[in-house]
Amino acid sequence: MHVTAIIAAGGHGRRFGGARPKQLLSVGGRPVLARSVAAFLTHPSIDEVVVALPRELVDDPPPYLRGTSKPLRIVAGGVRRQDSVVNAFRAVATESDVIVIHDAARPFASADLIARTIAAAAESGAAVAALQARDTVKQGQRGREGDVWVVTATLPRESIFLAQTPQAFRRDVLRDALALGEDATDEAALAERTGHTVRLVDGEWSNIKITTPDDLPIAETLARGSEGGDAIARVGTGYDVHRLVEGRPLVLGGVTIPFERGLLGYSDADAVCHAVTDAVLGAAAAGDIGRHFPDTDPQWRGASSVDLLRRAAALVRERGYHVVNVDVVVIAERPRIGPYVEAMRATVGEALDVTPDCVSIKGKTNEGVGELGRGEAIAVHAVALLGN
Repeated sequence: MHVTAIIAAGGHGRRFGGARPKQLLSVGGRPVLARSVAAFLTHPSIDEVVVALPRELVDDPPPYLRGTSKPLRIVAGGVRRQDSVVNAFRAVATESDVIVIHDAARPFASADLIARTIAAAAESGAAVAALQARDTVKQGQRGREGDVWVVTATLPRESIFLAQTPQAFRRDVLRDALALGEDATDEAALAERTGHTVRLVDGEWSNIKITTPDDLPIAETLARGSEGGDAIARVGTGYDVHRLVEGRPLVLGGVTIPFERGLLGYSDADAVCHAVTDAVLGAAAAGDIGRHFPDTDPQWRGASSVDLLRRAAALVRERGYHVVNVDVVVIAERPRIGPYVEAMRATVGEALDVTPDCVSIKGKTNEGVGELGRGEAIAVHAVALLGN
């Protein structure tokens, strides 16, 4: 069974307010959208992911949406939620049997919840995660003056469910639902209107939707593991060395440095990015740069090492970790890297999806000792700290 996940992230969060869409804000040190996408990229039942982004972000998506280990496509969101889902549905693989739709603003859906929803949809045609109401439920309407609400009915709470996402559908069911073109707050409502049965799956109280600023403290608590175990910190180290040769540009930390020689290598031989890549992968026990980007594969010949670092960071995020900070030492007799350090920090930080103040890069000489001291090569040591 081929399963596609659609992440609805095309909105601008007008109820939330603020200058940035809420799905791009960070909770517990990671963007909300990164957490939501990672939940599906790492899930064994998901074969591909389609993300609907605000139109202005499509051409320059966040780094964690690039270089993923599973197919990930990006589409432009629409004016309404269902417009975004329709755009994403058009990008779904033709072989997809079940499509799962999830709100980007729900960053804490568990793997078990995703699995239950997929299984229910495969069996029944459509399924929605939902919580049974715990409190007495009142139906109300505006009073005569219009400034107060009055109770018109008390509803039996045992039959009231609060819908969440994920919501999952067999392909034909979702196609029928979206073809209505009607307004609805979720796709399950559209499926109901087309006459399809929608099965309820037990939701999770931790699967909150970040809708207003008041939700952020709760999200921070969940992100830091207060209700799901202690936070984990992992450390990795990296090392790289390349010979200096004539006829090659000198690239370090994604910055081309004016010099009469450059580093010899299969890619652009950016020793800073190579060492940081190994440190980040090592902290996640995810192998090394040679395993993921071997010099026997033609696609990596002359590759940008910043792009390789970006791909490694995305792979680590899929495993549930994010980069906290990195510390780098560049050992080079010449040239002096001091004038280029700030640009290198910014470039490496962008690839790792951290701010430059989380990237330390220092230059040292080898005091004339060995091949490094003779100016024949440049070596780099790196340490990376990951959090979950």
